[in-house]
Amino acid sequence: MPITSSAKKALRAAKKKRVFNIRSKSTIDKTLKEFRTLVAAKKKAEATALIPNLYQALDKAVKTDFVKANHASRIKSRAMSALKKLG
Repeated sequence: MPITSSAKKALRAAKKKRVFNIRSKSTIDKTLKEFRTLVAAKKKAEATALIPNLYQALDKAVKTDFVKANHASRIKSRAMSALKKLG
């Protein structure tokens, strides 16, 4: 348990940030999983429609420093290359 007042404040801040981080992670994971299942099922139209949601989730995560910019960019690139492989 924190003893000093600054440590108590840091704990409160960490608890608040944790909520946003979990929400961000679950949004990215759900969208990415759905996208990958659509690509595996070769449903190009549905996967293409999901791309903006994936980009939005990744961009928000970068904006809040949950994910580094290069990591998000790599995920976007791999998603688009998987989509292009469908034909």
